[in-house]
This record gives sequence, C-alpha cells and structure tokens, in this order.
Amino acid sequence: MEVQGVTDPTSASSQKMDFMTLLITQMQNQNPLEPMSNEAMAAQLAQFSQLELTEEMNGSISSMNSTMGELNSSFQGSLLMAEYDYAKSLLGKDVEFHDPANQQDVMGKVDQINIDPETGYSSLNVNVKDFELMNGQTLTDTYRVYLNNISGIRDNSNL
Repeated sequence: MEVQGVTDPTSASSQKMDFMTLLITQMQNQNPLEPMSNEAMAAQLAQFSQLELTEEMNGSISSMNSTMGELNSSFQGSLLMAEYDYAKSLLGKDVEFHDPANQQDVMGKVDQINIDPETGYSSLNVNVKDFELMNGQTLTDTYRVYLNNISGIRDNSNL
C-alpha cells in the first residue's frame, strides 16, 4: 500500500494533516472482515492530541524564555545606566573609600569616570592629594574606585 500526500513532520499542524491522511488511507484499505476497532482509533486520536498539546506547550515555554531574556537584558541595561548617572553625579566631589595598602579610609577628588568595556560597570579615578595618614605620612596618589567601595561623599563646590 502506497501512501500519498504525507509531508515531512515539522509542526503539529502538518503532523495533524499527515495523521488524518494516514487514518483515511488506513480506513479505505482495511480488511472489511477485521475493521479497525473504535478503541484503537480513539487511542490514536488521543495520542495525537497529546502530541499537539505538548508541541504548543514547548512553543509557549520557548516564548516565555525569550521574553525573560529580553526583560533581563533590558533590566541589566537600566541598572548600568543608573550606575553611570550616579558616577557622573560624583564628578568634582570628594569621596571617601578604604585604601587596603594603608589600612585606612582616605579621601580624594573624583576627576574621571571609567566604564569597563566587558562588564559595563562604572569606576572612578580619585585623586588623593596631600592626605595625612594615621602614621603621619602624606599620601598623594590616583586610585580606581568602584562605586560600591565608596563610604562617604562630600560636595566641595560650596567650600
């Protein structure tokens, strides 16, 4: 028996048409003395319906994953822009941060914002000038400070 009109199974709708074509062909060519039982036909239809629902569910899950990915990337972009705006607001201000080399907090003026090209995170160039350390020495240096390491801010524009 040759079956005509069966397409490549790529989606539930094409599979449904293929199934119906096969079912009709099977019914036309069945042995009249041993016809297909109603139970067998119902079982085949139920299996096909389950397959169709599973494919729809997979499509829905894929769509949800895509939407979540887009939301996550747009949320991450919003956070990076907010961080950059905050960093810009610190230009010209004195910030306090911990200097691990000297084991104490130091203060310096923010003179530049840096954006890490790989992560997009902002950092600041902070010029520490003539800062007196606890050991009596004077510190003059430039530090790269990430925003989460800032412990204090002083607006020196009114000084």
